Amino acid sequence: MKFFDLFTKDKKDSLDKGLSKTKESVFSKLTRVIAGKSKIDDDILDNLEEMLITSDVGVETTLKIISRIERRAAKDKYVNAQELSTILKEEIASLLTENNRQDFDDFVLPDEKPYVIMVVGVNGVGKTTTIGKLAYRFKKAGKSVFLGAADTFRAAAVEQLVIWSERVGAPIIKQKMGADPASVAYDALSSAKAAKADVVIIDTAGRLHNKINLMNELTKIKNVMRKVIPNAPHEILLILDGSTGQNAFEQAKQFTAATEVNALAVTKLDGTAKGGVVIGISDQFHIPVKYIGLGEGMEDLQMFNKKEYVDSLFGNMNLTH
Repeated sequence: MKFFDLFTKDKKDSLDKGLSKTKESVFSKLTRVIAGKSKIDDDILDNLEEMLITSDVGVETTLKIISRIERRAAKDKYVNAQELSTILKEEIASLLTENNRQDFDDFVLPDEKPYVIMVVGVNGVGKTTTIGKLAYRFKKAGKSVFLGAADTFRAAAVEQLVIWSERVGAPIIKQKMGADPASVAYDALSSAKAAKADVVIIDTAGRLHNKINLMNELTKIKNVMRKVIPNAPHEILLILDGSTGQNAFEQAKQFTAATEVNALAVTKLDGTAKGGVVIGISDQFHIPVKYIGLGEGMEDLQMFNKKEYVDSLFGNMNLTH
């Protein structure tokens, strides 16, 4: 059941626009890297390493990329420095494919209904907004959606989710402030199941005192969900703010240690030059980046496709002087 099509012109234009700040930053840095150089040498590789790290690709992933380019340059001793953007694009695409084979050109819902998504992430990363955009996308595809407001520690979180539920026309299950989050999740799944809904999306608390508390809370919610739907949640979606760069890596470490995250969404890529963080996160965590956020509009959430992303970031760069 396909409903996201990254290969339409509108989606490509949106991706290019959303990544424009990162692309401009990468282009200017690449131009400086090759200034005065005719072929790839140690100086270029050193400067390229610095460029990737300052673009928040991450040290470990950067070293992998540099090693690949070194091998490529050694194999063809006459590689022109002006071709660096093409080589960089090819090697990054190859790395992402090896580490994260799954792409989401289309989306197939399993036969079992409802499909349960538990959303996790710290406050401020765009968690509630992403839930709203996801609900909108599912509704646009003709799916029935329920929302569960299980972040019962913050009144604002529930209020924001209510606004989104009204905006997209998705029923919301909520309880009073301070209620047991697992109880909200139970009610939401029970209601969605009774209504034969296609999808139910459960919001969770953005911040707990420490990793042990976080782990215990998320485990409890999962266990209670399974009393209603044995395999729930089918998807544990971690939301990361791409504009925070290396902080996003740290958040990914904390949440993947606390629960079995199996999908990632990287938001706010339109407002930052740190879009390289998607490359590092994809490589380091071996968890598929499923969605990327490219703006505030309802349509500004795209399914992530490695090839489209790398093409948009590094394609059509003319480094000749």
